[in-house]
Amino acid sequence: MNENLFASFITPTMMGLPIVMLIIMFPSMLFPSATRLINNRLVSIQQWLVRLATKQMMAIHSKKGQTWALMLMSLMMFIGSTNLLGLLPHSFTPTTQLSMNLGMAIPLWAGAVILGFRHKTKLSLAHFLPQGTPLPLIPMLVIIETISLFIQPMALAVRLTANITAGHLLIHLIGSAALALMDINMATAFITFLILVLLTVLEFAVALIQAYVFTLLVSLYLHDNT
Repeated sequence: MNENLFASFITPTMMGLPIVMLIIMFPSMLFPSATRLINNRLVSIQQWLVRLATKQMMAIHSKKGQTWALMLMSLMMFIGSTNLLGLLPHSFTPTTQLSMNLGMAIPLWAGAVILGFRHKTKLSLAHFLPQGTPLPLIPMLVIIETISLFIQPMALAVRLTANITAGHLLIHLIGSAALALMDINMATAFITFLILVLLTVLEFAVALIQAYVFTLLVSLYLHDNT
């Protein structure tokens, strides 16, 4: 295959205009709103999963933190559906772009931190200096805690980007190897194809797990500040 290894990560365009916004809006069509008194099986399963995730994630939060439930569930559904759609052949995955993941992580992290400084100023400032710290170590610890605080959104975005990108690259490489081995040894090509199928199944799980992990970490940041 002569296709560039990173061709699937290039932002798609139509008539010279980027169509990322259309791709980002598309996953919302996969979650239809309930318009009937008795829902079908698909909508019922979706609602059951959302209620289960909401109950599990919001159990540790105060009433102020529980007001973020709708936004956190929408975030998890958006990331999960985007990751799954990205596994389709010749599709573009927006979550492989670090800029987009930073655009999701920074506002949510900043909102949680600002909420903490507004309502729990003393407790938020106490995180910068653990109790019982020796006097000579105070300046160093304050700098370290400040850096660790500002690294949190970067860690969120890089984790999601790296996991999704690595999976796509592995699928591309193993798929190329299986195609090339068909002309050399069919048995080896078949084994490589089985590995590709197993890896694809794993990537489906990773797509959902990464959506849950991203949302869970945002939820934990919110819990620390409410």
